Amino acid sequence: MERPPATYQVHGPSLRKRRMDLGLTVQEAADKAGISRSYLQRLETGIRERMGPKRYTRLRTALNATDDQICPPDIPPEGR
Repeated sequence: MERPPATYQVHGPSLRKRRMDLGLTVQEAADKAGISRSYLQRLETGIRERMGPKRYTRLRTALNATDDQICPPDIPPEGR
């Protein structure tokens, strides 16, 4: 069985765009993902660029997003 990566790289502007497209505030999106508002803000602004698999999955689910929608465009799928 293949292990998930230790961390996932995310693209802050893409996260923000996806959240705003859904009409969610930072707090609403953070609550849905089970993360803090400040953590989501750090991701969106690029202060943080990587997150663990559990948080990544919860955030992706909360934003109803695919990997392609929230990961950096220059990272190939196998490197995410």
